[in-house]
Amino acid sequence: MTTHTTEPRGATRPRRLSGIGRVLVAVYGVLALAATGRSLVQIVEKFDEAPLAYSLSALAAVVYIVATIALVRPGRTWYRIAWATIAFEFTGVIVIGALSVIRPDLFPHDTVWSGFGRGYLFIPLVLPLLGMWWLARHRPAPAGAPEDAE
Repeated sequence: MTTHTTEPRGATRPRRLSGIGRVLVAVYGVLALAATGRSLVQIVEKFDEAPLAYSLSALAAVVYIVATIALVRPGRTWYRIAWATIAFEFTGVIVIGALSVIRPDLFPHDTVWSGFGRGYLFIPLVLPLLGMWWLARHRPAPAGAPEDAE
């Protein structure tokens, strides 16, 4: 039995890690390093001053690390992980951003996502939107297709 696809025979699917995708991964990587460094310094030097804020910064760092890896790795599983981490990131930016504006007493010190990422030039607010757009445009190959055909 043959399967029918909407793609022409021999057509290759665009890879996630090409063109703008490389820039997206690079920005995620830089943000992962920045958030990791910031959270480690905050936790080591002054965790008792703002444990919630510094724990959220560490969580953001982990999310950025996993998102970066997931964007680079091929396959359906990593595609789903990329979606999950980027959606979580966007939710975090919106929720923590709003709470930090409405209830600043909850965050006596900034997190990566405070003020919708203002400490990082609002990149944490814009980046997940670009990431979700990119993922929607670069779906993995259908089940049964070769992994490198993404």
